[in-house]
Amino acid sequence: MEKIVRQSMLYDFYGELLTEHQKSIYEEVVNNDLSYSEIAKMNNISRQGVFDMIKRCDKKLEEYEDKLKLVDKFLRAKEQVKKIKECANQLKSINSDENLNKKIEEIEAYSDSILDDF
Repeated sequence: MEKIVRQSMLYDFYGELLTEHQKSIYEEVVNNDLSYSEIAKMNNISRQGVFDMIKRCDKKLEEYEDKLKLVDKFLRAKEQVKKIKECANQLKSINSDENLNKKIEEIEAYSDSILDDF
């Protein structure tokens, strides 16, 4: 997974466990794509200070993921819902029973709803 996408997902799941200062700096790097120099100027700290903080935050977020596996579970659930939707589509295409097709459409709607929430 691309580093910035992973950082963003980890932050979405565990960001509230960081301090307010860590969150504001981390958000500037991950969500707003600002450079370390820009963030350093905005916060009156050194570029190295920003770099070190991002490294510490990355490590802390990865440690949370290692223990809780929420991102991993989320990605697996998302993939499984996609497979459910694919199976429902396949069933609908080979079936001519009107009542069964309505139930299959309900399954597709629930799958879409879950995927939209992701």
